[in-house]
Amino acid sequence: MKKHESIGKWVSIMYRYGQSYINKELKEYNLGSGQFTFLINLYKKDGISQEEIADNLNIDKGTTARAIGKLEEEGYVKREKDLKDKRTNKVFLTEKAREVEPKIYKILCQWNSIISKGLSEEEMQMSINLLQKMCANACSHIKGKQAENNISVKVKL
Repeated sequence: MKKHESIGKWVSIMYRYGQSYINKELKEYNLGSGQFTFLINLYKKDGISQEEIADNLNIDKGTTARAIGKLEEEGYVKREKDLKDKRTNKVFLTEKAREVEPKIYKILCQWNSIISKGLSEEEMQMSINLLQKMCANACSHIKGKQAENNISVKVKL
């Protein structure tokens, strides 16, 4: 590795380009990169609590509440009190959210195609494997050894 070469730098640059791309592509739906990951999480499991969403995405509860609030304002989700625990809000997708689901996944597929242009299938899989290992290392360092084995479960997009 070159002296002063940083993996984090390149991950950060790619993340920012991805956010920019997603913001541009979702603008017509009044969605941004700050909300789409919450929708994707709900597409996988609708009707979960805000706390579960925050845990799944490894995002703090305040940020989650604000993002869900924006999605609710735009008509993509509705919050309902949990019948068993009135302190808990369950979050449900609306028909409007279901209508944009295929478009959101199409945008993500397009971004994957853009960033993987020129890579073989083997290189793509190797890149994914290496990034997963790096995420597990980061998780292990930040959250402790027990979290290392849960990284694939912990970050549910």
